[in-house]
Amino acid sequence: MKIVILGAGRVGSTVAESLASESNDITIVDLDRNRLALLQERLDLRTVVGSASHPDIMIQSGMEDADMLLALTGSDETNLVACKLAASMFNTPTRIARIRTVDYLDHPDIFSRENFCVDFAICPERILTKYIEKLIEFPGALQVLDFASGKVSLVAVRAFHGGPLIGRQLKELRQHVPNLETRVAAIFRHDHPIIPEGETIVEEGDEVFFIASSSDIRAVMSELRRMDKPVRRVMIAGGGRIGRRLAEVLQPSHQVRIIERDIKVCESLTQNLHDVLVLHGDVTDEELLESENIDEMDIFCALTNDEENNIMAALMAKRMGARKVIALINRSMYVDLMQGSGIDIAISPAQVTIGSLLAYVRQGDVAVVHSLRRGAAEALELVAHGDAHSSRVVGRKVEDINLPRGTTIGAIVRGLPPGEVYRKSLSEMEENNIQDQWQQAQVIIAHHDTVIEQDDHVILFVVNKKMVREVEKLFQVNVGFL
Repeated sequence: MKIVILGAGRVGSTVAESLASESNDITIVDLDRNRLALLQERLDLRTVVGSASHPDIMIQSGMEDADMLLALTGSDETNLVACKLAASMFNTPTRIARIRTVDYLDHPDIFSRENFCVDFAICPERILTKYIEKLIEFPGALQVLDFASGKVSLVAVRAFHGGPLIGRQLKELRQHVPNLETRVAAIFRHDHPIIPEGETIVEEGDEVFFIASSSDIRAVMSELRRMDKPVRRVMIAGGGRIGRRLAEVLQPSHQVRIIERDIKVCESLTQNLHDVLVLHGDVTDEELLESENIDEMDIFCALTNDEENNIMAALMAKRMGARKVIALINRSMYVDLMQGSGIDIAISPAQVTIGSLLAYVRQGDVAVVHSLRRGAAEALELVAHGDAHSSRVVGRKVEDINLPRGTTIGAIVRGLPPGEVYRKSLSEMEENNIQDQWQQAQVIIAHHDTVIEQDDHVILFVVNKKMVREVEKLFQVNVGFL
């Protein structure tokens, strides 16, 4: 696929790295010549220096025969204009724009064919807020990822000493939770994947990914590890876009405090967040943290735009008694170094965001993609089409499907409404009168004898991202297949 990426910032660079490794023809445009040179040294792609939305620059980038435009600059207006030009001048088939301003997102008509011609608007800040909100809802989890608009969840937990399954085989899980259906999709031990089988024994420190109906997640987690106390008190370092969004979501049900060094931002937060205590100060000020009882906080979230400050603030908060600390860290190397070494969860904004883009790049009918393990693994939701004559999966038992090594079918959702329901929120489904059908859809935890039917949404875990292309081909309909 020929893809033009506008913007070589954190999001654009991460997307370029992921897509270039999958044999796509990538061109990336940016005003920063040095940043492009560094990318070209590492990756097999073309670079163009210039203004992302300028027609001449778009021609140089090869937009005339591009399959997809990813407008990922830091300017909403630049991204919108680029999508409009790509549609009107070059008839680019798919146009995706990064949008940060809530006002644009609240008026979806702006993205219509009659206006800016955006097929899909992605808001990294909104995605990150939802991601962190899930971690606060399930404080014992390392990751909580949704499929089928929330019908199914994939959760990663750390197996701790004293847990019910430590030293036991996975097949004993059903004895512990006889009334719940779940499946362990993957285990990572010392950063190496282990393909889960019935005889696999869970060891202390294992990172266990399990999949279950979202309504059963809390009960299953209690079997895999000690359940953490519910989160009540949250301190947020940074009152920018992400910190403000998170505070807005949490304020009705949590005691929230925000630390922000910009006095004007503090004034704006105070005017708009009536149930949040806004503190003016430095997030790395030890005296401030102590005076605000950091040792009583259930979660400390370091969400400023400065990753060094986030790391320092999170480490200080942990040392001073915060029960759990989360830090936003842009550089993937820093994420690997800091995760678990004083910081409970280190989040890469680009890695959290990239899945929303990959779902549109993948071949076949891919509903959802989640990038895992800093991009090394993926979880996908694919829709099975065709019949036993045209499909390699429809009408077949899971044990008879020739899955690439390291791939696990975790669950199936059957009876979802047709169309792109999986990309809609519950409120959007209610507007389209399809929420009842979504509610009645059946969640099936996959076993060896489970048969996949036409239009099933199949959720898979792929421990090696290099196998994703084979998985996609497996789900493509072949009229000539016998």
